[in-house]
Amino acid sequence: MMEADQKSRVDWLSSLQSLLTTVVIAVFVIAFVVQAFQIPSESMENTLLIGDYLLVDKLRYGGGALWDHFIPYRQVRRGDIVVFHYPVNPAQHFVKRVVGVPGDRVRLIKRQVYVNGTMLTEPYVRHSSARLDLYRDDFPQLINDAGESASWAGQMKKWVEDKQLIVPEGFYFVLGDNRDESLDSRYWGFVPRENIIGRPLLIYWSVRSVNDEISAKSKPGDKLYHFAYVVSHLFQITRWDRTLRLIN
Repeated sequence: MMEADQKSRVDWLSSLQSLLTTVVIAVFVIAFVVQAFQIPSESMENTLLIGDYLLVDKLRYGGGALWDHFIPYRQVRRGDIVVFHYPVNPAQHFVKRVVGVPGDRVRLIKRQVYVNGTMLTEPYVRHSSARLDLYRDDFPQLINDAGESASWAGQMKKWVEDKQLIVPEGFYFVLGDNRDESLDSRYWGFVPRENIIGRPLLIYWSVRSVNDEISAKSKPGDKLYHFAYVVSHLFQITRWDRTLRLIN
């Protein structure tokens, strides 16, 4: 009986050790390797849609930690999609595409983006409005009532030269792929390098919105009904063609 009790205790301790090891590994991965992120707005359509759930590669660009010397990483490049802390409110996470890197001269002329005098080829860009906006589509136009933040309106002037915006060292200029529906660097300025969390790696799940369907059948704010509806219709509302899709 004593031997059985000792064996049971050893098995229990072994199971506990395995569980703790798994938890430690999971915490390490979540803290340093990948991070889950949900697309909250239409600003990156049609590259990323509302309802896409992403895994963000936090090691792609390094982070100033000791292991940066041992793990290969690369610099942020023009054209990369990045997740970052919103400079105006760092508690929020934004996802945009890098258009200008340090030293670049950026200009928009009738919706075409020019960097260092060369027009970018951007097959991923979407325009949802037929109307041209002087500030948004011919940037940088120094207009004080175009919707840009007050601090950016004051700062932008010192970075404009010959109708081009010069990206300073340590900062990046980002735009949403859905150019007419994106709150981006045109309106609030540059993204500091330290704000960049990483690069989206994978859409691990994608689900279409069911708000209209639910609102027709439930009372406003009925979270229990919303949860039950999503669970019971999980197979139908999942965008299977986007689930487990790598992000280029």
